[in-house]
Amino acid sequence: MNLPYFISNRISTPKAGTFSSTIHKVAIFSIGIGLTVMILAFAIMQGFKNTIKNKIYDFSGHIQITKYVSANAYNENPLKLPDTLHLDGIKNIVPFAFKAGLLQTNEEVEGVVFKGVGRSFDSTEFKQYLKAGRFIHFKDSSYSTEVIISRHLANRLKLKVGGSLIMHFFQDPPRARKLTIVGIYETGMEDFDNKIMVGDIGLAQRLNDWADGYAGGFEVYVNNVDQIDAVQQRLYDTYGYDYYVQKTSHKFLQVFEWLSLIDNNVNILLFMVLFVASFNMISIILILILERTPMIGTLKALGAQNGLIRKIFVYNGMQLIVKGLIVGNVLGLGLALLQWKFKFITLDPSNYYMDYVPIEFNFWILILLNLLVMGLVSAILILPTLFVSRVEPIKAIKFD
Repeated sequence: MNLPYFISNRISTPKAGTFSSTIHKVAIFSIGIGLTVMILAFAIMQGFKNTIKNKIYDFSGHIQITKYVSANAYNENPLKLPDTLHLDGIKNIVPFAFKAGLLQTNEEVEGVVFKGVGRSFDSTEFKQYLKAGRFIHFKDSSYSTEVIISRHLANRLKLKVGGSLIMHFFQDPPRARKLTIVGIYETGMEDFDNKIMVGDIGLAQRLNDWADGYAGGFEVYVNNVDQIDAVQQRLYDTYGYDYYVQKTSHKFLQVFEWLSLIDNNVNILLFMVLFVASFNMISIILILILERTPMIGTLKALGAQNGLIRKIFVYNGMQLIVKGLIVGNVLGLGLALLQWKFKFITLDPSNYYMDYVPIEFNFWILILLNLLVMGLVSAILILPTLFVSRVEPIKAIKFD
């Protein structure tokens, strides 16, 4: 028989309404709330980071291949990739071209950037951002004059799906085209919503007098975001110094650096929660030891060693930790599931790039959090049990 474990079980369920019962509930509650906060923090952090990253990647690819340009970024030098490009890790390659200009309606004029995309553009993935209408239809023999504008531009210029507008393109000589609105999108990202209009790359090719197959650049989509660096290096080795192979994370460096700061905030929160949980457990075990001083004195009088008595309170503390972990997992996962399903906590898109608090589950992180809390707080339990060695049997038996 494991005597310390047996005794620990006997004292682990105190009578309701007693001081010991209250202390046990406080211990379970403190561990449970701490784990709940950590689960929600990591779920929100992962959801927030990945939501913003996916929006940027959906609009710009993971890697961009362009020619070096010394002037305005929108005055592109055309390039053409080989007809067949087979590199490990590449999912898709999409040609694009930018053309800056002015949108003219009956009442307003607005500066925008026309982004032309090809048939290889993933319109299925883009549909999640469509708030009205549909994606553009490409033509076989000519270019399409259909465009998709952002909700920001639609509200500012009072435009709707099915309406038309005139765009004056900046070039020499200036050219204008009448375009038909077939869709309205919204990402919540100001860099896109405030200025980007999506259309057919064929229109940009015609305006720039480019031959078929030429584009302002190519967006490369990878199969695994963890392999972006490796794919970028292979692309650089393939095209050498003639082309500029840039990761999208470098193009939007400020956004990605801002996202990296979120990790620091969550790590600080994790440290604070673990510190509070550990401090609470030390205090609670000390209180339990003081309350059980007569029992400790009796056990010592019967010949029990300090190590055996310490194990009793370590086992007792670990049982409280396990119960707290169960409470924390139920609360944390329950609240996260409710937010994931119903999105009842909303955000201001102008500040947070999304209109609700995103949730993303990572069960490896969940397991690590449970192991971290269990391991660290259990190890901390050894400290208050050292007080057992200072208890004298005669005084302890008389302790009141």
